[in-house]
Amino acid sequence: MDVSHAIPANTPGEQRPRRGFGVPAGLSRCFETVRQRIDALPYDYPPAVIIGADLALLVITTSAVIQRHSYFPNPLPLIAMAVAFLPIPLFAIFGVHPHPVLLKSSALVSCALFLLQPVNADFAPFVLVIVAGEVAAIASRGMTLGFSALAIAELVAFDLAGHVHWGIPGERLQGLPMYILGILLGTMVGILLQYQRRFLYQERQNQAIRSGQAADDERRRIAREVHDVIAHSLSITLLHLTAARRALQTDDDPTEATEALVEAERLGRQAMADIRRTVGMLDAGPAQTAPEPDAVDIDELVGDFRRAGLAVDYARAGELSRVSGAIGHALYRIGQESLANVTKHAPDTAAVVRLTVTADAATLVVSNPLPTGAAPRRDTGMGVRGMRRRAELLGGTISAGTGDDGWTVRAEFPLDTAGCSTISTMLPSLLRGKPQEDA
Repeated sequence: MDVSHAIPANTPGEQRPRRGFGVPAGLSRCFETVRQRIDALPYDYPPAVIIGADLALLVITTSAVIQRHSYFPNPLPLIAMAVAFLPIPLFAIFGVHPHPVLLKSSALVSCALFLLQPVNADFAPFVLVIVAGEVAAIASRGMTLGFSALAIAELVAFDLAGHVHWGIPGERLQGLPMYILGILLGTMVGILLQYQRRFLYQERQNQAIRSGQAADDERRRIAREVHDVIAHSLSITLLHLTAARRALQTDDDPTEATEALVEAERLGRQAMADIRRTVGMLDAGPAQTAPEPDAVDIDELVGDFRRAGLAVDYARAGELSRVSGAIGHALYRIGQESLANVTKHAPDTAAVVRLTVTADAATLVVSNPLPTGAAPRRDTGMGVRGMRRRAELLGGTISAGTGDDGWTVRAEFPLDTAGCSTISTMLPSLLRGKPQEDA
């Protein structure tokens, strides 16, 4: 038997049709359109809530239709059921939004058509209960109360006409209060859902505000770090370049000039590495590649300024092991900024640095005499604001200004048990930079 023509071979670029029990393309596109329209609704309720309300309405209307089996083949119950679900095809096929007026009208007409054929223990009035909750969840308070009043008035009118029965025949008022309470309960549930939606919107706005503030705080923190690094590195580099220029002009000694230039190059490379690490904080990486400078690094900091030609009288007392990482980093940055200001405003003077650690506090004092004829410095620079902010975040105090001995910066951080506990609690957020802001 020749089977070579039983299954035609696919030509290049031709796809064989799929086989299986998949969803037809037209029905799939219809489902996708309905889903997009649901996502575009302005009410922002989860689809499960909307589908749950529609399923409850389906159970109620189906029960009401079954209760009226004795009226068949009269089509009125089926018409009433179709009217109750009229907003769904209008939305799915024509894209008509389920406006509260449309929901109210369909529910009132559907319930009226059901009640034209009264039955005992009727489920039809519960259509008004469900739709009352839907309207209250999306409409204004006036429309909500208006629909509840119309629904109650409709039930009272049909009850007076003898079309609302519950329990013992002839006891008309026995079922009416229950239906009215059901409408009020549905209205309250819808109002609660609407309040929950409003609170959700408010929380989203608050979250957006908090995110913006956190981003601004992070940018300010990184700006302070970059400012400190650049100010320190450029100040020392300029001192080395000045020393190299003077060596070439006065002594004509290339050795001293070369040493100064090599030191300036080293500090420049170190500054570039510090800047890369600081800017790298913008990346949400798991960890930093190098630790932040600590109190123990103040010795090396002073050494850099000394090698650059700045006269620094430095002394420290106490155990640095008592200083936490956050306080040590703050002390380092404050000392760095203070010495950079000395090289900027009084490069020919001698600076005095005192670091003292006791059982209660860690204190850093940086002072220098003011140059003759210099204008008084004001406590308005970005560096001074940054130093003050660092101290305030860790519960410390800082003062910067002129005195009898010149310009003095004094920073003090408490090291007691309570303070350490507070700092330990604040340390993760400080390292992330979230609570910080600049003046």
